[in-house]
Parts: sequence; structure tokens; C-alpha cells
Amino acid sequence: MIYLKLFILLIFIQLRANELQVKITKDTQSITVNHLGKAIVIKRVQDTGFMLTDDYTKTSRLCPPFCIHPITVAKGVNTIGEVELISYYKHEIKDKKALLIDARLPSWYKLETIPTAINIPFTFVERASKKAFNKFFEKLGAKKINNNWDYKEAKVLIAFCNGVWCDQSPRFIKAMLKAGYPANKLIYYRDGFQGWKLLGLTTVINKKEEVP
Repeated sequence: MIYLKLFILLIFIQLRANELQVKITKDTQSITVNHLGKAIVIKRVQDTGFMLTDDYTKTSRLCPPFCIHPITVAKGVNTIGEVELISYYKHEIKDKKALLIDARLPSWYKLETIPTAINIPFTFVERASKKAFNKFFEKLGAKKINNNWDYKEAKVLIAFCNGVWCDQSPRFIKAMLKAGYPANKLIYYRDGFQGWKLLGLTTVINKKEEVP
């Protein structure tokens, strides 16, 4: 009986040792996602003394152009935070019903991004021709029926950029709305990359280069 209790105690100690001390939420320690064919574990930095030292520590940028954006980017478009994005990872993104869109310019995306994000720059949707939009919408799962678009099976797009002061994802969303994509298929992750990094969440470094 003593040996059994000791065995149980050792297992408990081992489980506690493996448990992350800085969790995402009380019930979620980490989550594993697929980024460009590679398994990435999203978790928070475990060093409670860790501090950001890169460009995302900046608190003040010239406004304009870098003005703080409101919570609501457009009528009918939901705004989410990190916990909601993690939930999308577990369900819609995992089931390929939603895509995480890095709406920044390619140079920023190549430098560092959020796991699973694909780069669709805001400049593409602002300048795209009708023909380009047709191809794009089809890739997203929309169907053309009698010269009208059916978005029932179209993917939900969760757009982000550099932070609450960045206008690249709002411009992406507004350009998509103007092209006809439904508001209920668009989501604004307002905190963006700065908010993600501020919480010590995992990022993906694609290429080491200086941001222009």
C-alpha cells in the first residue's frame, strides 16, 4: 500500500513538472497547429520576467497615420481577442472552415507572423480587378450561381496586422466588403501582432531580415 501511494505521488509530481505555469487560459496550456506543413506548439513564454525588446515595445507612433482604431471596424464584422482566436484554432481553423489572414505587406510576413497565418496583403484586395476577385472568391469556397455569389460554403477570414494602431487589416476588411464578401464571414483580430507578442504567445520567424 505504501509503494502504491509513493507511485501515485511520483506520477503526480511528474505531471506537475510537465504542466506549464504560464497558461493561455485556466483550461488551455497550449495548442498544436499546422503552419506550412510543420507542427507548431502555441504557448506563452514561461519566463515570468520576460519582456519584449523589439519594435513592438513602442507605445507612441505618429498619428496620423498610425492612429488607434475603434473596436468595430465595419458594421456586421465581429472583433475578437486572443482567447477567441485560440477557440477558432481548435474548431474552424482546424476544420478548414476559417483562415487566419496576415494582411500586412509580404516583407513583414516573411520576417515574423502568427502560426497558421497566410499572407494576403491589403494592397492585393484594394487593387484587385473583378477577374482577380472572382478567382480569389472561388478559392475561398464561394460559388457563382446565375451571376450571383453564394457564400454559404465560403471560408471565414480572420484578419490582423501589426496592432490597434495599424490600418492594414481594417483596409483589407473594408476592401473585401466593397467587393461583396459578406460581413459575417469577416473577423477583425484588432490586437494584432503587437497584442499577440505582448502576451508572450508563440510566433513563427520565416526569414531574418530588416523591416523596411
